[in-house]
Amino acid sequence: MRRTLVLAGLALAGAGCASAAHTPDRSELIRGILASTVQLKSEHEAGIRRAASGVVVAADFASRRTWIATARHFVEPSLPQQLYVRLAGRTSMVPATVAFVSRDRDLAIIETEYLDVTPARLKMATTLGDEILLVAFPWGQRFTVVRGAVSQIDAPAGELPVAGPARMVSATVSYGSSGGGVFDAETGELVGIVESYRTANVAIPEMKERVLEVPVAGETTLIPASSIAAFLADSGLKRFLRR
Repeated sequence: MRRTLVLAGLALAGAGCASAAHTPDRSELIRGILASTVQLKSEHEAGIRRAASGVVVAADFASRRTWIATARHFVEPSLPQQLYVRLAGRTSMVPATVAFVSRDRDLAIIETEYLDVTPARLKMATTLGDEILLVAFPWGQRFTVVRGAVSQIDAPAGELPVAGPARMVSATVSYGSSGGGVFDAETGELVGIVESYRTANVAIPEMKERVLEVPVAGETTLIPASSIAAFLADSGLKRFLRR
């Protein structure tokens, strides 16, 4: 009996080691996340320039195309404009176009040539308090990684859900972070992309005529992965999603 228990214990220990081997460490996780993270810029004929972030959600090697999810308000109004995509850690940019625009969600899909990237794997549901990593390019500069937690679940008013599509996270963002990816901190799967963030007006005593808009921590709203997946399916891109 004792011999049986010892062998069972060794088997469990071995299984635990095998399982741990498949769990990415933090640096490996971050590199995987950055492999699907991009910066977006637009230039309008009127000289207007905008910056945003995006996540590669689908790719097709055969047709040499890559599709990126971002916030719809980045490409609106739909004036003549030139879009560019830059990978994290790179300096060169490649041209892109607007492929699909959602009518009911603040969501757009950008298309560009096939890039050396890995599309993010979507995570359809989360639990309140799940740790997340938000990756974006604030103010059109270098990317940042911000830690936070799922602070609200997407559900009809009057319900009290604990699990489901993520609607809000506690990570604080700023201009240029729209469309930035929000990833599960353990698996690296995409929970959603940044839609907007709430700000509070703060008066400056020395300059009463000026007011600063400061992001409110814990109130960064998302377009959940489930909505992104549904829109990609409606756009005919379901077969190009990462399984």
